[in-house]
Amino acid sequence: MLSPHEFAALLLIAGGHDLRQLDPYDLDSLVEHQLLALEQMASGSGSFRLTADGDSIIRAVVKTH
Repeated sequence: MLSPHEFAALLLIAGGHDLRQLDPYDLDSLVEHQLLALEQMASGSGSFRLTADGDSIIRAVVKTH
């Protein structure tokens, strides 16, 4: 089960918002739950993307509201 902060972080990531202010603990937890993946770029930096499961959660929430 996701905490409210983790769920909010998932929504922000799905919306393409600036992630610098998110709690790293929440991001780590979403990666651990396999809802978020960290992609390494050739420049050495990384970016987060939703996994198929993370996307399914977002779609289910948007669909019900």
